[in-house]
Amino acid sequence: MAATLADARRVVVKIGSALLVDAATGDLRHDWLVSLAADVAALKARDAEVVLVSSGSIALGRGALGLPAGTLPLEQSQAAASVGQIRLARAYEQVMAPHGIVTGQVLVTLEDSASRRRYLNSRATLGTLLGLGALPIVNENDTVATDEIRYGDNDRLAAQVAATVGADLLVLLSDVDGLYTANPQIDPTARRLDVVDAITPEIEVMAGDAGSGLSKGGMKTKVMAARTATAAGCAMLIGLGAPKHPLRALQDGAPSTLFAAQLDPQAARKRWIAAMKTRGTLTVDDGAAKALADGRSLLPAGVRGVMGAFERGDPVAIQAADGATLGCGLVRYSAGEARAIAGHQSAEIETILGYPGRAVLVHRDDMAL
Repeated sequence: MAATLADARRVVVKIGSALLVDAATGDLRHDWLVSLAADVAALKARDAEVVLVSSGSIALGRGALGLPAGTLPLEQSQAAASVGQIRLARAYEQVMAPHGIVTGQVLVTLEDSASRRRYLNSRATLGTLLGLGALPIVNENDTVATDEIRYGDNDRLAAQVAATVGADLLVLLSDVDGLYTANPQIDPTARRLDVVDAITPEIEVMAGDAGSGLSKGGMKTKVMAARTATAAGCAMLIGLGAPKHPLRALQDGAPSTLFAAQLDPQAARKRWIAAMKTRGTLTVDDGAAKALADGRSLLPAGVRGVMGAFERGDPVAIQAADGATLGCGLVRYSAGEARAIAGHQSAEIETILGYPGRAVLVHRDDMAL
């Protein structure tokens, strides 16, 4: 599993408002963003896949609308986000275009991970964008999110995105160069931790809540993000983000704190799936059972029976014709749809259901055998 930017194959980078927006003027830090684009292009040039989780829409919109500093009422915050999202997306598009990088905006709320169906939709969209070589720019949809449906900070969002896409490294660009044993601005004896192998109560005590005037996250939220990411098999790096070319600096050995992943992303995902309570059963023929053992996905043609009431994204048991349990997986069709297409070739799905469907019933990445 990757522990550095030099060998990571799928990287999620979190960028806070304080890095993107000048606190004094409310303007975009354009030169810094240009340097970040060069860093992203360098990662992609060695075939790494990159996702950016970016704050900044409210901060940019606030300046454009002439709104005051400080906490905004919800309606003004949403209005600022609406204006700022356009500016933020345009800024990313403009700095990435010279490198031949196509950008895509993905706006999410907490409901998109709480609802399995919406989670799967988000995962499919991000996976497709990465597969096509695009650069997804993810942000919380602050134009519609309320306190009840918010992630609350982009550290938490970035960790969830990293888990969703199966990243092997999450980079939090911060205003500090890592986790310290105490607040280094107060305690001169505080020392930075190079590596955190496990998040213990002692590590949590070290985390503080201090944040900048533009960003919402402090070190406490970063440690919480590390807990989510590392449990999903994703290592997490906290490093200084304000200087130009922050990713290149980290790759070259700039001071940072690495939170080690507990296991690789795919193993973590399969363990999560295996622990789910199944809501139905798919019985497969001998040919399909052999294909699954060879690491292939489950196609409708190999299914001989469908039991239970389930929806797309629900966990289902997979069993052989003799009743032996083969494993379980997240199904890509509802029970009614699965019954309709069972035993049929994937090319027949559109004719049977009346709309284009997914070629597989359970993808191998969504399966624990």
